[in-house]
Amino acid sequence: MKAAYLVRYGTASQAFEIRETEIPTPSPSQILIQVEGFGLNFADVMARLGLYKGAPPNPAILGYDVVGRVAKCGTDVVDFEQGDRVIALTRFGGYAEYALAEGFVSQRVPEDLPPGEAVALSTQYCTAYFLSHLMANLQQKDRVLIHAAAGGVGTALVQMAKAKNCIIFGTCGSAEKIAYLEQAGVQHPINYRKEDFVEVVRKVSSGHGLDVVFDPIGGKSVKQGFKLLGAGGRILSYGLSSMNQTSNIFGKLKVLGQFGFYHPVQFLSGSRGMIGVNMLKVADDNPRKIAYAMQKVIEMTSQGILKPFVGGEFSINQLVEAHEYLESRKSMGKIVVKW
Repeated sequence: MKAAYLVRYGTASQAFEIRETEIPTPSPSQILIQVEGFGLNFADVMARLGLYKGAPPNPAILGYDVVGRVAKCGTDVVDFEQGDRVIALTRFGGYAEYALAEGFVSQRVPEDLPPGEAVALSTQYCTAYFLSHLMANLQQKDRVLIHAAAGGVGTALVQMAKAKNCIIFGTCGSAEKIAYLEQAGVQHPINYRKEDFVEVVRKVSSGHGLDVVFDPIGGKSVKQGFKLLGAGGRILSYGLSSMNQTSNIFGKLKVLGQFGFYHPVQFLSGSRGMIGVNMLKVADDNPRKIAYAMQKVIEMTSQGILKPFVGGEFSINQLVEAHEYLESRKSMGKIVVKW
């Protein structure tokens, strides 16, 4: 089979090589998937730059989410049959014509669901459901701030918050994305390049604190978001995209320092909380929650509550362009690469 290997850290143009390799054999609990398409996630960019702690050493096959057909089942797998169309979390190995996935983090999807929309459900929408429903316990008419609201997870969070009739603040970095967020139902879109989101939230909220902040950026934005929480509010930190904006170790240490330092009394006295989320850790330690989230987003999509938005489709020969597009921060929604 063919696979896109990460062979060196750095820019997308120098990082990948398409190589021939053997088709992997599933363990008893795994399924082998003939890949129709795989998704790009910002964690892929971090891994390509050598900044993702959990990534395998080079040469490595990246990729966390795929859509395709079951080619073979492990001996203990009873929920799938050869030929089933599925989405799956692969925990690396997705940038290939065939990929392995544990049966418990795989789900059947309808035949008529486009590959980009399908693969968005497995990671972005699954992540958004875990964040909003299982961790934040999002309630009707909550006041929420969603950073990177036009991105893959951000788009999913907007749809889930809208379904709860929430008052939504959403940050993004261009006029085009502002228009996209307005159309998506965000009442208060904020262009962070032109406005201070802290000032906008405080002005619009008239002093009322936020109920939930979703932050994939890290650094000072977490510190600022924590200060915007009201009683019972919680901030969910689930990424470090700001780390990508600096190339030296001192800059990266600065980003980590900008998170701030917290004492338990701050959480107690203000009745506020901070939750860190690493979906790979969740998948390793509590896969039943991942399976549940995947089931729910497929169900909500079939009911018309969710509508995955695909912001870019690329062929495997355009993998470099796909990475560059994601890294440019111009992308919206999910990016999918097809074989």
